[in-house]
Amino acid sequence: MMQHTIITIGREFGSGGHEIGNRLSERLDIPLYDHNLIRMAAQELRISNEEATKVDETILGRFLSAYASSSLEYRVFMNSDESGKTLTDRVFERQSAIIRKLAEEGPGIFVGRCADYILGDYTNCINVFIHAYKEDRIRRIMKLYKLDEKQAADKIRKTDRDRKSYYEARTKREWDGISANGMMFNASLLGIDGVVDALEAIYRKWESR
Repeated sequence: MMQHTIITIGREFGSGGHEIGNRLSERLDIPLYDHNLIRMAAQELRISNEEATKVDETILGRFLSAYASSSLEYRVFMNSDESGKTLTDRVFERQSAIIRKLAEEGPGIFVGRCADYILGDYTNCINVFIHAYKEDRIRRIMKLYKLDEKQAADKIRKTDRDRKSYYEARTKREWDGISANGMMFNASLLGIDGVVDALEAIYRKWESR
């Protein structure tokens, strides 16, 4: 039985969720798992990182948003291999197994990738969702990606839509709803450091039980 504590972070694009995960990882000296989960799944499936990335939470979500299930292009994309499973299913299943294995081995922080759902049976999970006011998110994305205001707003809208489509298709739960997240933090009100401080305190409290 797992005794150590796991943190999962869902996040709106531009809210600072990844930075919060990074800072918390450094402060608690525990690993952060994000894009590296895709690379791990690709390696175990013996496919390229590019192939695995095609069914990542943003790319696949965009595809699911754009095409109906009756679309020829959708059916070609989802076509199964000789095992009878689609690439999307194989990557998700492998990534899920990796997440569970890593969670069993020790404490860690998982960003996105439906980790809160995948680790739903684990009692020592702190599931959080990070959001922020739209204007703050736009300013952050403008700075990070060197975009103008309209470009940043469009990127936020599309990325949030894609993450929502991916998450809800896999979990049948509301992506940014309180029912799927034990705690929700507004990074605009608390600031990045404030959220990290709060999560560090919660983590240490759980570990001391």
